[in-house]
Amino acid sequence: MNTREVLIMAASGLLLAGLACLPLADEGFWLTLGISLAGYVAMSTAWALFSGPTSYVSLATAAFFGTGAYVVVNLGETAPWPAVLVVAAVCGALLALLAGMATLRLSGVHFVIFTFGLAELIRQLVTWYQTNIGGAVGQYVFVDISSAQIYWQLLALCGLVFLAGWAINRSRLGLALRVIGDDETVAAHSGINTARVKLLLFCISGAFIAVVGAVLAPRWTYIEPSIAFNSMISFQVVIMALLGGSRRLWGPLVGVVPFTVLYELISGHFPNHTHLLLGTAFLLIVYFLPQGVAGRIEQLRLRRTHREAPAARSPATLGETAR
Repeated sequence: MNTREVLIMAASGLLLAGLACLPLADEGFWLTLGISLAGYVAMSTAWALFSGPTSYVSLATAAFFGTGAYVVVNLGETAPWPAVLVVAAVCGALLALLAGMATLRLSGVHFVIFTFGLAELIRQLVTWYQTNIGGAVGQYVFVDISSAQIYWQLLALCGLVFLAGWAINRSRLGLALRVIGDDETVAAHSGINTARVKLLLFCISGAFIAVVGAVLAPRWTYIEPSIAFNSMISFQVVIMALLGGSRRLWGPLVGVVPFTVLYELISGHFPNHTHLLLGTAFLLIVYFLPQGVAGRIEQLRLRRTHREAPAARSPATLGETAR
């Protein structure tokens, strides 16, 4: 690591430590908002680990999230909490593996439709099982975990996701993903096993999102398929990541904060028009910020650099340098 990366990591560690003090100051609205922000930062960043460099828009987030939540429903009262989280991560990775083996050879709108259908299929299967075999749709969750503990776990998970993204970007895997995102045909002709690379990142992304679902499950005392596998989770994660910029590791963070605050305001003041306003926001983001806020900042920085470069090479400057 160079000096700049060390400083960034140190600053990130101090920021996480500062944010961890939130439950000590407030256990009401601000803690609830902090839990939502931390959960969506973790999910959006995990989503961007795969979808950012490959440009594959996945709508399977709700499937992974719901899988993690139902692991808690079934194991939360009998297994140690760390073991429950590990099982949730493994289940999310296995689901991503099975889905990826069937879908990652697709591209474009076909992949989007299939991943959206995956979440709906799992929701319907769980509903059918609970109705016909379990005897009731939905189950109670009795896990003794406080809101502060949920918040701290989500903060730690955010740190792990960012560390994983940083390590991937510096590895050969990250380079392979960037080549695939630029031109998958060229990547295949360069000797990159595109299917294996995409599948591996899809599994990592699915594992992180499933753990988020497991950590957040105790917030509900009663979970049913329509809550755990809510398709709005998938759409919100995509919108947040695209708003911030999915091709940069810190991009989703930039999108999550303003969008979560905006969503809280919209859902609180216009509950009957939430979906309409979210859809409008998505269209505006795609049209006006195709590279997200992070991409726009990068474009402005490059323009400024290009404007300053001729001035630095002007005759007067060169003459002073010669003297």
